[in-house]
Amino acid sequence: MKASRRSVTALALAGGVALAALTVAPAAQAASTGITVSNIVVNGGKPIVVGTSDAKEPSLNFRITVPAGYSVDDASRYNAEPFLYHGSTPAKGIAARDALYAGGYTCYRVSTRVADCKGTLWIKPSQLNSSADAGTWKVGVVAELYRADGSLGPKEYKTTSVTAPVRRWANVTVNAGPEPVTKGKTLTVTGALTRADWATHKYAGYGSQTASLQFRKANSSTYTTVKKVTAGSTGALKTTVTASVDGYWRWTFGGTATTGTATATGDYVDVR
Repeated sequence: MKASRRSVTALALAGGVALAALTVAPAAQAASTGITVSNIVVNGGKPIVVGTSDAKEPSLNFRITVPAGYSVDDASRYNAEPFLYHGSTPAKGIAARDALYAGGYTCYRVSTRVADCKGTLWIKPSQLNSSADAGTWKVGVVAELYRADGSLGPKEYKTTSVTAPVRRWANVTVNAGPEPVTKGKTLTVTGALTRADWATHKYAGYGSQTASLQFRKANSSTYTTVKKVTAGSTGALKTTVTASVDGYWRWTFGGTATTGTATATGDYVDVR
């Protein structure tokens, strides 16, 4: 049976205004709504990598099951939404304004009480005020029911076993010279490894990290690693190689638990 489609207004857009609009009840006093949220997948299971200016919209998929007496067809009577948070509990994460919410989602009816939902998170770099925000975020759920008269019923904050890595965007540059170079002579390859600093919202050098120098022959589509080099304290990369054939040189960085991967656009060198 083909699922029917309905649009759902998310509980809140990510950001300071939305977070301020949420009232947090003490977790110990939270009544059970009977709503369950399962099958949560954030960004296809891949890390969420955020830079200094562009908003990111990683995918968010989950299943809602409402309690007996409710129907997923009546969106005005319930809300349920996964969100990312730091802290010991989802409620404390919200209270500390340390949470990232969905920008919106659409749910598809599976049965009277079950719906599968697809949407996105909405993450702006300005929401990440410290580089300490990089790392593993927990995924919680906020659920609430509305009574028949339209008044707000119980609200519940749930923990889940799902996590989502949030990482700082990295950049790497390359410059190989001299150009052109005589065959058999020394070629110097330099570059710089930087990453987003969420405190200043600028890019800063990422020192003491290992980057790979790769080469691709002019008539090939495949890069091969030539050597590995450790960046200096400011993120500077520098090494020398012997020029042999025309081709492209680049630096590539494999990322860390807090920082995404980066690969430079190849710099072509003519060998004569």
